[in-house]
Parts: sequence; C-alpha cells; structure tokens
Amino acid sequence: MRPVEISWLGRTCFRLRGREGAVLTDPVAASTGYSLGRTTAEIVTLSRSDDPAISNHDGVQGDPRVFKAPGEYEVRGILVTGITVPREDGRTMAFAYEIDGVNIVHLGLPDTQPDASVLEHFENVDVLLMPVGGGGSLSASEAADLMQRIDPNIVVPMNYRTDLDSMHLDPIDRFLSEAGATPEPRPRLSVTRSSIPSELTVEVLKPRGS
Repeated sequence: MRPVEISWLGRTCFRLRGREGAVLTDPVAASTGYSLGRTTAEIVTLSRSDDPAISNHDGVQGDPRVFKAPGEYEVRGILVTGITVPREDGRTMAFAYEIDGVNIVHLGLPDTQPDASVLEHFENVDVLLMPVGGGGSLSASEAADLMQRIDPNIVVPMNYRTDLDSMHLDPIDRFLSEAGATPEPRPRLSVTRSSIPSELTVEVLKPRGS
C-alpha cells in the first residue's frame, strides 16, 4: 500500500498526501518566513481562520475544499473531523483525519491543555501534530505532558523556532529534552498502517526549503 506522506511547511502547516488526495493544514503566508511554493491540495483545514499568517488558503493551488468549523466531512475518501478547542481569546480548531487507514490529529493552537471533553475525541491516534514552542500556544513542558495523555504512536512537533522563522517561539530542543527524545530531523515522514511503531516515537521534520 502506498504510504501517507507527511511534509512540514513551517509553523502549523503540513501537507498530508494519501492515495486519492492531499490535505494542507494552516497554509502559511510569506510573512512567516516560510513558503507554500506551488503546493496543491484537495482539502485545506484552518485551525485559526482569524490569523492571516496561517490561513493563506488563497495561496494553495487547485480548487480545494476549505474547512474551518466543527463537523464531519469527506473528500476523495479522506475523512475529516473538526473539533472546537477553547482558548482564552476564543477558540482554535483541531482536526482529525483518516487517510488510507492512518489516523492523524492536528491539534491546532490551544493555549492550555484541552480538558477531558476535548481529549475524548482523540482516541487511537496514530500520528499527532502538536505545537511545542509556546508563543501563545503549548509550552514544551505542557506539550510533553499532553503527549502522554493522548498517547499517540508518533508525535510530530510543530510551531517552534527555526532559522526561517522570525516569530518569538522556543526552539525545539526544550521539547525534545522534556520528551527524552533525540530524533534525527528528516525531510518527510512516510506512514502505512503496518509501519506504525508500537511505542511512542517522536519524529522531527525539516521545514520544506530549509
């Protein structure tokens, strides 16, 4: 079976490519220091549609369906569930995707650890895309604790400082220290149902263009 390919474009922006189509999460604007390039997708999800830095859906090639609210959606066999996560200043959206038998959750940008009523939506998570660099979202220690509570098989950190990004975020080293992990950064992650590790594994992706 063809693997689901996960690429990181910076901040909270990922491209998740399955057999029948691709999802782009939180498309980044050029002002962030990152670039979408000529990225195509059938689905775009927005965790903070009020933040122009990560809601640049007009920059996505093709004619994608854009989701930014709670609900259940299906496009090209990809199942998408939008889950509201309260923030002090309103809300962020988390999204769960089922792509070719792989369950992926994008946590959005919560500013505190979600409560049990939110976490009950995150069961049997194969891959968790989670903010770890603070800056109005989870700190390294909060992220490491939440990772244990959700208990996914794979965690991919997002929303931390890189050489491309000028935003005030913590570097990833703090989270890796909290998590006790020393992964080698890679350009992309390929996941099939049969390749998912049984023990919790942290994978670090290089932002595209770095």
